[in-house]
Amino acid sequence: MKRTAPAALRNREAIAHALARVLPGAGRVVELGSGTGEHLLLLAARFPGLTWQPSDPDPEARASIAAWAAEARLPNLLPPLDWDLRLDGWRVQPAAAVLCLNVLHAAPPACADALLDGARRVLPPGGALVVYGPFTRFGAAPAGRLARLDGKLRAYDPALGVRDLEALTAAAARRGLSREDVVPMPEEGDLLVVFRLAVEPG
Repeated sequence: MKRTAPAALRNREAIAHALARVLPGAGRVVELGSGTGEHLLLLAARFPGLTWQPSDPDPEARASIAAWAAEARLPNLLPPLDWDLRLDGWRVQPAAAVLCLNVLHAAPPACADALLDGARRVLPPGGALVVYGPFTRFGAAPAGRLARLDGKLRAYDPALGVRDLEALTAAAARRGLSREDVVPMPEEGDLLVVFRLAVEPG
C-alpha cells in the first residue's frame, strides 16, 4: 500500500533541483533506503535518461514504493529490492551514482562506513555519492530542530542520532571520496552533500 512522508514531499523538489547539477546523463542510479518512494518517483520522472533502482530493507517501505511505481508506470523506475546497505547485495553491480537520503541519522554509525565502502566499490571514477539528511558541523552540539531530532532518536536508541558532516567527510576521504559540494535544504539543518570518487591518474 502507498505510504506518504510529509518531509519527503516538502524536500523532494529541492533535492531534484540540486541533483540536476550532479547526476550523469545516463546510467543506473542506486538508492539505499528509499522509504515511501515518493521522492524517487519525482526523480525518475525528472531524469528519464537514468534508470532508478530503489531499495529498502523494510517490506512495508518496498510495498509502498511498488504501489507508487505501479500507479506512475515510469519505464525507468525498477522494482524495489530488499537491500540493506550494510550487506553486500547492492555492491555486486556498478552504479553511475548512489543516493542515500534521510538514512544515516536513523541508522547505527556502522551504516555510514558501510555506505562509503560500498560506494567506493560500485562507482566509476568521478562517480557521485549523494547523501541527504540532518547534519551538525565541525563537531558542534545539535541546536534547534537538530537538537530536538537528536534527542528523539537517542531516546529510541542511543546508537542513533544526528551525524557530524566533518566526521563523515574525513571517513569518505580515507576511501578516496572527496566532498564536492554542500547544499543547504529547506528543512533547518538539512544538507545535501555530494562526494566524488577520485579519478586515478593516468
